[in-house]
Amino acid sequence: MISSRDIENAAQRIEPYVRKTPVIMLEQGIWQCPAQLALKLEFLQHAGSFKARGAFNRLLSQAVPEAGVVAASGGNHGIAVAYAARQLGYRAEIFVPEISARVKVERLRAYGASVHIQGATYADAFLASEVHAQQTGALIVHAYDQAEVIAGQGTVGYELQRQLPDLDTILVAVGGGGLIAGIASSFQNARRMPRIIGVESEGTASMFSALQVGHPVDVRVSGVVADALGARRVGEIAFSIAKQFVERVVLVSDEAILRGQQSLWNDLRLVVEPSAAACVAALQTGVYQPQPDERVGIILCGGNARFESLIA
Repeated sequence: MISSRDIENAAQRIEPYVRKTPVIMLEQGIWQCPAQLALKLEFLQHAGSFKARGAFNRLLSQAVPEAGVVAASGGNHGIAVAYAARQLGYRAEIFVPEISARVKVERLRAYGASVHIQGATYADAFLASEVHAQQTGALIVHAYDQAEVIAGQGTVGYELQRQLPDLDTILVAVGGGGLIAGIASSFQNARRMPRIIGVESEGTASMFSALQVGHPVDVRVSGVVADALGARRVGEIAFSIAKQFVERVVLVSDEAILRGQQSLWNDLRLVVEPSAAACVAALQTGVYQPQPDERVGIILCGGNARFESLIA
C-alpha cells in the first residue's frame, strides 16, 4: 500500500521539477450538469501529462545505472520518463507499440530518447523493454505498477486537497491504475475522503473488469484512448488500493469521449487528448450523475493532442 506520508515525501522530492497545476471552477449548469465542477489542469504539467510526477519520483528515489532508464509506454509515460531523464542527465530508452500516436512519438524523440516501436499493444512493448533491462541493467520505470511511480502520481491528489479541500467527488480516467491509486491514497488521512470514481472507455475496461471479478485480468484493448488508457491488465498495487478506496468505475464509449474532447475545446478552449476527456464524457452521458450542488473535481490528465484535430 502507498501511505499519505509516502505521497507527501514524494511531493517534497519532486517539487523542484514539476509544476503545481491550476484548478478552474466552471459555471453552474455547464453541459446540463447540476454539480459544481472544478477542473484540475494536469495537462499543463511538464511533458504534457501527470506522468512526469511519477517519473521524477522514481528517478529521484533510486540509483540510476550507467545504462540509464528504460520504460514501455503508449506515449505519455514514455514522454514523461524521457523528459525527466533529460532533466536529470540520464539516458532513456523508450519502447512504444505501433498504435502510439505520431505526436507522442515525435515528442519522445524531441526529448532525446531512443525510441523503439515494438508490437501491436502496450503489453508487447513492455515485454521488449523488460528484455532490454535484463540485457543492459537499465532502471525500469514502470508506467503504473511501482510504488514510487504511484506515490508520484498521488501528488496530484496532494495538491488538489490544498486547492479544493471540500470536494465531494473526484473523477479520474483509468489506464493501468497508477493515477487513481495515487489520488485515492493521498486522501487516507485527510479531514474528509471524497468519493473516488474511475472512468474507462468500453475498449479499455481493465479496472472495471478487475473489480467485477475480484482480481486483475487481461482484457482486449481497442479504441481512441488505447494509446493512453490501454493497459491490458491493471497493476497489482493499483488494484489493491482501488479495491479499498475507489467507489466504482464507469464506462464510456469512444464517441462520447470524442464529444467530450470537442466540448472542452468549444466551450473552454482547452486542448486535451481523448483520455483527458473521458471524465467529461461520463458527466455528459449520465453514466455518472452527480447530485445538485455536489462538488466534483475532474482530472484533465493529458494534453498530447494535435490542435488541428479539434478545429477541422
